[in-house]
Amino acid sequence: MRILIAEDELELAKGLKFLLEKNMFSVDTVYDGAQALEQFKNIDYDVIVLDIMMPKVNGLEVLKAIRKAGSHVPVLMLTAKAEVEDRVAGLEAGADDYLPKPFSTREFIARVKALSRRNRGYAELLLTFHDVKLDCNRYELTCGSKSIRLNNKEFQLMELFMRHPHFVFSTSHLMDKLWDQDSSADMSVVWTYVGFIRKKLKQTGAKVEIRTARGAGYSLEEISC
Repeated sequence: MRILIAEDELELAKGLKFLLEKNMFSVDTVYDGAQALEQFKNIDYDVIVLDIMMPKVNGLEVLKAIRKAGSHVPVLMLTAKAEVEDRVAGLEAGADDYLPKPFSTREFIARVKALSRRNRGYAELLLTFHDVKLDCNRYELTCGSKSIRLNNKEFQLMELFMRHPHFVFSTSHLMDKLWDQDSSADMSVVWTYVGFIRKKLKQTGAKVEIRTARGAGYSLEEISC
């Protein structure tokens, strides 16, 4: 699941990104409202976290633009402004939740998770393809009686394949989807993590595999008998 954080306090934005990535989310961070709108136009997010007091375009204006575009993506307003009228303004503009600073990191994570579940639907927290299941709460890959826990990027990559079996994802698409904001990553990181998942699928005895479509990319497929 992919989260956008729009927060102009650099250290806070980095801290929230770290927390969410520890909880298996893929996270993009921007530092003003104009960047937030640009990211929203280009990427399909599961949750957007908006600070109200941002340069260029404030959070409320960003939120209004998101709703005007017809998007129902869950939005959590994160701000130092805690007065009742400010909370009401945010909710009336289309916010799904409102968390004033300072806040508990546990509460922040809990609220983001709740919004992501609302967006995806509870039925989709356990994904199934052929004889493999992916538990999106426990980050576990299961086949029969064997279960293996996935790390952050392994889970995000496997979730993408499980939601779109048979679809061929190019290496560049996977890079953009999972590593877009990490300037230190290169194409080899995709090959590496595909290799990790292939190994774990074999360890469970699954009858599915991540298949290479030469010159095109990767797809999740049943193993032919």
